[in-house]
Amino acid sequence: MAEPRPSFLASPSRPKLKLPAGACDTHVHVFGPSRVFPFAEGRPFTPADAPKDKLFALHAMLGVERCVIVQSTCHGFDNRVVADAIAAKNGDYCGVALVSPAVDDAGLERLDSQGFCGVRFNFMSHLGTGTAIEDAIALTPRLAKLGWHLQVHFEAALIDELAPFLKRSAVPVVIDHMGRVDASLGIDQPAFKRLLELMRDARFRVKVSGSERISRKASPWPDAVPFARKLVAEFGDRCFWGSDWPHPNLAVIPDDGALVDLLAEIAPSERQRQALLVDNPKRFYRFGR
Repeated sequence: MAEPRPSFLASPSRPKLKLPAGACDTHVHVFGPSRVFPFAEGRPFTPADAPKDKLFALHAMLGVERCVIVQSTCHGFDNRVVADAIAAKNGDYCGVALVSPAVDDAGLERLDSQGFCGVRFNFMSHLGTGTAIEDAIALTPRLAKLGWHLQVHFEAALIDELAPFLKRSAVPVVIDHMGRVDASLGIDQPAFKRLLELMRDARFRVKVSGSERISRKASPWPDAVPFARKLVAEFGDRCFWGSDWPHPNLAVIPDDGALVDLLAEIAPSERQRQALLVDNPKRFYRFGR
């Protein structure tokens, strides 16, 4: 069997935009190396290795100082690959775990001690059958005891179904990739209006990441900009940005430098970028532990 093709560029461009001191990338993954951190049985996809040293080198080039690493479904509930990367960064990186809703308190406390501060649940058909939303919400009172949050990744078509449950969460809710709306449908589409409605509840946050995923155009993904810009303009104190490196499950590999430069359009002012990249993540995520 052929080796999987890398999902990230070996030499991404250096961005023209200079990031503010303390900038945070709140959405990345690490894959393997599989000889050290094997991929899970029954995983929905098998990536090429994208280990921590490649991530660290990318962040050094982009000017990123802090990071939130999100456990990937290809590693399942074995969160060691993320814990290992967090440990190498002395408090500047933290993690979001994948767990079973039946995880015991000792398991959550162990992850907490390793620098994790939240749990992610996927509601995406390409990632396989996951946890029922009822079970994810039932876990949140236990997350509250640790000061954690709930992160959700869902198809835009599911937002009406999921929203009533998400409003019952006992912890803050972070919505991935602008709710995975289809940018070609415009900002007046029902799914985006529903996302804006959720964001009017102060318990919700959103990642203005995934422009390359919601766009139906080529780089620099101009049709995605109005969505991210509106979210930043209306909810500037509750938005985060992430590169989504190493960009799994995409047909065209995005240039991380181009993703950074897109921030000049998503958050046009220095004040907006300071909040998006520095102040918001510093306040919400648990760095320095």
